[in-house]
Parts: sequence; C-alpha cells; structure tokens
Amino acid sequence: MYKIDLLRRIKITHIMASFEVNGTLKVKKDTQVVSDKFSKREFVITTDLTSQYPQYISLQLTQDKCALLDSFQVGDEMKVSFNLRGREWNGPEGVKFFNSLEAWRLERAGATQQATPQASSPSYANEASVMQSENAPNDDLPF
Repeated sequence: MYKIDLLRRIKITHIMASFEVNGTLKVKKDTQVVSDKFSKREFVITTDLTSQYPQYISLQLTQDKCALLDSFQVGDEMKVSFNLRGREWNGPEGVKFFNSLEAWRLERAGATQQATPQASSPSYANEASVMQSENAPNDDLPF
C-alpha cells in the first residue's frame, strides 16, 4: 500500500538515454531513401585503436541529419552524440527485437565547433529526472 502511495506522489518525466562516443570514421555510406517519409545514412567509427581488439561501432543518421556527415572524410577523428533506440518486430519467424544507435550531433574531435547547431539537436528539458510533486511530504527514501 505504501509503495502505491509513493508512486502517486512521484512524477516521472520521459527519459531518453543520450550517449557520446569518440572514434575514427571508418565507413561513410550514402543516404538511403527508404520511403517518401524516411531516409537514413549509416556510418561506422572505430574506437580503441590502440587495443588488440578495436571496436567498430555502426551508427545511423536519419531524415535531415543525414547531411551532417558530408563535411567528414574517412579517417577523421570525431565525437558522436547519439540515442539508443529499440524496436519490436512481429514477423513470420516470431518476435524479434532490434537496436540502433541514432546519431544526432557530429563534432570534430577536440573541436568546439559543431557540425550541427545546438538548437537543432533534440532537447530533453528534464532528461533523466524524477521529480517529487510539491504537495508530497519530504522523506529520506533512497529512491
């Protein structure tokens, strides 16, 4: 009963995970027009180049973000801001789950100039925040 009461007092905002990775551009593909309303552009960056096992990270840009990759060449060092996306697909072989890394900002490594203005990146005003409503009493619960 107490747990339900606590949940009523907490307002959870939409949480979207945003990540960054630094690497070297290894593969730069052309934009694919999937439909009239959807286009995507895939690219691969390499991380951990000094390691015995470098990592090859495949990411994608969608819609108007596809052009962000135009100013980069294979071999360029870059910093990529991206969101982790997941989908469920019901097909003839059953349910499958797919993940994608959707880039929304590209920067040259060590540069302060961005390949896209800050205003065009997704804005998550209260990202990853959990707020307690104003009329709820203060308590010292760790969650």
